Amino acid sequence: MSPKQRKSYNKKLPSRWRFKHGSYYYRVPPGMEEKWDNKTEFRLGATLSDSYKEWASRIELHVNPKTIGDLLERYELEEVPKKAAKTQESYTAAIRKLRPIFGHMLITELKTIHVFQYRDRRGKVAPTACNHEVGVLSHAYSKAIEWGLSDENPIKGKVRKIATKPRDRYVEDWELDEALTVASPLIKAYVNLRLQLGLRRGDMLRIKNVDLLEEGISVIPSKTQDSTGKKIIYQWTEELRFAVDKVKNLTTRIQSEWLFCTRKGKCYMNENGRSNSFDSVWNRFMAKALKETKLKNRFTEHDLRAKAASDTDLAHAQKLLGHSSPVMTERVYRRKTEIILPAKGRAGK
Repeated sequence: MSPKQRKSYNKKLPSRWRFKHGSYYYRVPPGMEEKWDNKTEFRLGATLSDSYKEWASRIELHVNPKTIGDLLERYELEEVPKKAAKTQESYTAAIRKLRPIFGHMLITELKTIHVFQYRDRRGKVAPTACNHEVGVLSHAYSKAIEWGLSDENPIKGKVRKIATKPRDRYVEDWELDEALTVASPLIKAYVNLRLQLGLRRGDMLRIKNVDLLEEGISVIPSKTQDSTGKKIIYQWTEELRFAVDKVKNLTTRIQSEWLFCTRKGKCYMNENGRSNSFDSVWNRFMAKALKETKLKNRFTEHDLRAKAASDTDLAHAQKLLGHSSPVMTERVYRRKTEIILPAKGRAGK
């Protein structure tokens, strides 16, 4: 009899974990019940962060990991829980891909050539995922140096990422105007505010009413590689106040701490960094726009962030998006076709 397949949402979790009844559980290996309150299935917690902490406190960490599998296990226990919920999910997925390939090797056995071989094979199938996986392995080795388990990182500064082409979809003004003719009040209010702030979806949906200060809207952008992670205050303008009022008018009868909220007053973003209900609203809007308007090509909700960056100058776009460097702004988010005045030539006689 073949083993029972894990449900899709459990596949993203560490081995022997599963999510049920609103909590995360660990299926205790046979013979280990004594360390888990004599239970065969132990409740870790209601959130991923709490679950990782509980798991780490009960698991006997490898004091001196020998193999890369041991290193990845310690890294998953000690470092992954420090990340944002959605980032934890992507790191866990990367580790799940790396462990079967490198897990059996001694930490000191990994050479740069081994990573190149992995990159060349994996990169043909999923270049973006491959870049992320190699990045996770590299960071694990940086921690190994810190923990005294290795003298060098065979990846950092030696293995380049696979060049991937950034998305170049620019939403023209007429396309947006056309699509909004069939948009719900929620989508209209969201799009208007999103284009002014240029925030990530998660940062937009996590704005609280207490963030609406006298001087403007206070936001701490999600801390990623391309973000400063510092608080930004978007100054009030007449247009910005109008946009916020439109959002607030949607929820006048709902008691909620969130600017954007569900009918029950809850945040659209869940603890795992997902916004399934809002995504459904957006997908229905886009399907209707493609069917009932002159819009021919779908655009994503994330393309609005790029439009906000493309419709202003580079310096302002960098500040608007909260980037620490203009390189990311220019490479990924500036998508509008540049119109250049030709140089003065010499007219022929």
